[in-house]
Amino acid sequence: MGEFVELEAQDGVRMPWNVLPGTKQESSNCVVPVSVIYTPIKPFPNMPVLPYSPLRCRNCRSVLNPFCTVDFFAKLWICPFCFQRNQFPPHYTAISDDNLPAELFSQYTTIEYEEPQMISSSSPSPMIFMFVVDTCMIKEEMAFLKSALSQAIELLPDNSLVGLITFGTLVHVHELGFGETPKTFVFKGSKDVSKDQLLEQMGFFLKKPKPPTSVIAGAKDGLSSDSISRFLLPASQCEFTLNSVLEELQKDPWPVPPHQRASRCTGTALSVAACLLGACVPDSGARIMAFIGGPSTEGLGSIVSKNLSEPIRSHKDIDKDSANHYHKAVKFYERLAKQLVHQGHVLNLFACALDQVGVAELKVAIERTGGLVVLAESFGHLVFKDSLRRVLQLGDYDLGLSSNGIFEVNCSKDIRVQGIIGPCASLEKKGPLCSDTVVGQGNTSAWKMCGLDKATTLCLIFEIAKKDSTDTTVQPSSYQFYFQLLTYYQHSGGQMRLRVTTLSRRWVAGLGSAQDLIAGFDQEAAAVAMARLVSFKMENEVEFDPIRWLDKALIHLCARFGDYQKGSSSSFSLSSRLSIFPQFMFHLRRSQFVQVFNNSPDETAYFRVILNRENVANSVVMIQPSLISYSFHSGPEPALLDVAAIAADRILLLDSYFTIVIFDGATIAQWRKAGYHNQPEHQAFAQLLQAPRDDTDEIIKERFPVPRLVICDQHGSQARFLLAKLNPSASYNSDSPLPGGDVLFTDDASFEAFLDHLQRLVVQ
Repeated sequence: MGEFVELEAQDGVRMPWNVLPGTKQESSNCVVPVSVIYTPIKPFPNMPVLPYSPLRCRNCRSVLNPFCTVDFFAKLWICPFCFQRNQFPPHYTAISDDNLPAELFSQYTTIEYEEPQMISSSSPSPMIFMFVVDTCMIKEEMAFLKSALSQAIELLPDNSLVGLITFGTLVHVHELGFGETPKTFVFKGSKDVSKDQLLEQMGFFLKKPKPPTSVIAGAKDGLSSDSISRFLLPASQCEFTLNSVLEELQKDPWPVPPHQRASRCTGTALSVAACLLGACVPDSGARIMAFIGGPSTEGLGSIVSKNLSEPIRSHKDIDKDSANHYHKAVKFYERLAKQLVHQGHVLNLFACALDQVGVAELKVAIERTGGLVVLAESFGHLVFKDSLRRVLQLGDYDLGLSSNGIFEVNCSKDIRVQGIIGPCASLEKKGPLCSDTVVGQGNTSAWKMCGLDKATTLCLIFEIAKKDSTDTTVQPSSYQFYFQLLTYYQHSGGQMRLRVTTLSRRWVAGLGSAQDLIAGFDQEAAAVAMARLVSFKMENEVEFDPIRWLDKALIHLCARFGDYQKGSSSSFSLSSRLSIFPQFMFHLRRSQFVQVFNNSPDETAYFRVILNRENVANSVVMIQPSLISYSFHSGPEPALLDVAAIAADRILLLDSYFTIVIFDGATIAQWRKAGYHNQPEHQAFAQLLQAPRDDTDEIIKERFPVPRLVICDQHGSQARFLLAKLNPSASYNSDSPLPGGDVLFTDDASFEAFLDHLQRLVVQ
């Protein structure tokens, strides 16, 4: 798998099939879709940034790249996508075999352009944050949130613009520009407010008459900068006012009758924030930072009634269509998502409560705007506090927040784009590249990415449209498919850039193609593509059975590429290129993406949002957690994700992405409780205890959202976080002698039984 990681280090791309099936039939036989998992603005230290405009093909608008055929004598280049002959402009006259521009160097398949007028233009536009804060919380939670927000304000760049909206039963828009005394505009939580009503009520046209344009969007449409700066001020100017407002912020004063939930108008507050930003700062990459401490019960977007006798919807309710508020709320947030995408704004959600808050309904708005989401039990929890700090901090581990992205794809004529599963929204640019089959955000070849960062990763799903192979016996190396991925975005430094990644992959068809396909199979990328696809289908297809779908896919793949004699399961074997894929599928079937039992709809939505925006390495850890063993006998070493890994004299470190577990074996726990690690003669034991904690600190430093840390002992109650992820090779009903120090009380099939069934079904 090393060569695929090297390709990712060059272009930020992983593909399940690095040698592509050449025909439609061949592609459907391959089961795993032809897809590209791409991190659009992954940082590359050696990537050149060119200070001029890209050269584009006259016909298909693709950008000059190393795969173009160049005629140095005639000063022409031929586009590999549409074969159009293009003349080089005058400033390329010196081009020759020995004097190439950077975009034609074979190693620069990924390159960035920063146009001179962009560099020399006025100072870069500032970052904009609109804090939307829930006040329907107990005093302790309010104190935790106020403390976290005060620290967050200190981290904001001085020139960034800040606004504040608080909400409970009513929505309060704070006029931070009026420093003499606190001043707020109040809106009824149960009533939807249009942008025009908002501007009228907030006195935007008191000094200046309302402009005649039908859509009011920013200073260019007649809003005075004075009226905008009443609600959005540079952090350096409003820090004192903002901290004063936060200090005096109280729990929502409206009484809550017994047997009722608090009246919380989350949807109305977010709608007011979106309208205010749309009027004041359109196309600015502004971020709504929503801090929510409970379910919405008032106005549009409410997910449950105020009556406590009505429980919040579960997966079962949604499946049976008995969740009264669910579809209405989703429709409302779809409209809000459309508005935010049109305005170029991002919704970030920090949801901290023991109960559900409505992440399942909000998911559409978060995902389409490229927003971030953090889910924790309390605003005092490190998961929330450290994650918020990571969003705003600058330095080695910053997220590299960028905005205003437009992502486009171009590919060879025999390939069609089905869609993207990931944080983006369709720009509905239909054309010959679009497939009739739509997956995710489809029916387009261009997408809007309002918010993106260094780790944002898209999964593009393609289909091969070529009906039959021209020659089934011989496959010359000239049989190539080309892809070009273009990302136009506002860099975290403020300047606009265009990143261009051009890929070339060989295609094969006909007899003997199986070996070539296997040689280019990336098992990790395939598992991640299947995980995104199965999550998408579970959300969008009625009565979809994910286990059956995954099992059928795996059986067909093994039947197509495995070696076996018909009817003999013992003869079955898989190439080393495919051998780990069944293991990934086994763990995917058991993962939180497929098994929604024991998770709320909010938790499932949260897990899927993160899966849909993370790169292959991180997604694989979510599907199949990593397990590292520490003992006196050897240094830290990877252990099988199996109950046999547990031993009394071992420490295990489980990383399942959302949770990190440090698990001390029974003997280690006894020694630790006896305090041996504090005694000078037992330094080796102290070092053994410290090693997994040091490794955990390294993982936490680089990860967003910050994972939950669980430290537990063998046979302790919290050991369940580890046991739930292990392969139950020794369970209470297994006949074999126990290989490890523990037994799992489960009826789940072990990986060995799963593999045995798979082999028998494949060879039938």
